[in-house]
Amino acid sequence: MFESAPQSLCILRLSAIGDVCNTITTVQAIQKQWPNTQITWITGKLEAQLLAAVANIEIIVFDKKAGWQGYKALWQQLKDREFDALLHMQYAIRASIATLGIKAKYKLGFDKQRSQDFQTLFTNCKVPSPSSLHVVDGLMAFATQIGVELNEPDWSLHYANADKQWAESNINLEKPNLLVVPGASKAYKNWNARGYVDVIQHARQLGWNVILAGSPAQVEIDLAQDIQTLLTEPCLNLVGESSIMQMLALIDIVDMVIAPDTGPAHMANAMQTPIIGLYAHHNPKRVGPYRYLDYTVSVYEEVIFDETGKYSVDLDWRTRAKDEKAMNRITSAQVITMFDRVVEDLHHQTQ
Repeated sequence: MFESAPQSLCILRLSAIGDVCNTITTVQAIQKQWPNTQITWITGKLEAQLLAAVANIEIIVFDKKAGWQGYKALWQQLKDREFDALLHMQYAIRASIATLGIKAKYKLGFDKQRSQDFQTLFTNCKVPSPSSLHVVDGLMAFATQIGVELNEPDWSLHYANADKQWAESNINLEKPNLLVVPGASKAYKNWNARGYVDVIQHARQLGWNVILAGSPAQVEIDLAQDIQTLLTEPCLNLVGESSIMQMLALIDIVDMVIAPDTGPAHMANAMQTPIIGLYAHHNPKRVGPYRYLDYTVSVYEEVIFDETGKYSVDLDWRTRAKDEKAMNRITSAQVITMFDRVVEDLHHQTQ
């Protein structure tokens, strides 16, 4: 699309934390090839906090809770600007409506294979879906479409020294540290407290310090409390106690993370901290932590086979398992076995 660097690009990815984190690598691939291109990123309030970790981008906050007033405020802010291209990287209808007030010669969106909610009606350039299932590769396809050379996805996120100091004050400097982010904001994505307790006790027996962390969502607070109640010796519980950037710093300095399908899993991937992702409802080959897909513990295939009589290769790309209790099919033994594998890999890396 561009044989030389465009002057300005607009990125539209409003939410959520994990998806925004996955989008960062596309933006940084563009920056690497075209460092002088001005990049404006329209995103949500919470997600904007994470984007403070990314250098040299303009962040415009869209308040989705403001309803129609939020759109009017966004369009007013952009009324005198026109971008060389808009990368519309979120197929939700609320994101598509936002494009109506964004002027750009090219408006790129997903092709029919990956778009939904009528996104194709709001774009004039359809980005071909890659053969890879993973959303990161689908997002990277936007960069190649505009002329960026295809490279292995990479992330470069930074945080303030104060965030680093906060994180360091909450780890054990004498032991390896395991960060357990037990909950996602959607309860059906969450494993059970008993399973986490079994894994925590195993990790402690091997000399690991264990920390709990997560967002202030009530479902996460409750799950952490259930874990603490079952433990004879409670963990340090930071659930609801950290900012996004403090969480990023904590994820960066611990030795391993365990989490379900939630934003911090992708933050761990970005910081190159080994992450054991727990999956049942979504295919981890599509939405798992990109660098650490081999470390996922997944019952997705068996759940959807029980529901549909088919394996994922014969189903729609985004098929979600419906069983609200599906995460309970993950056993403590499966996660403990994966923990031991990661420990062994970490040991080899330090040899």
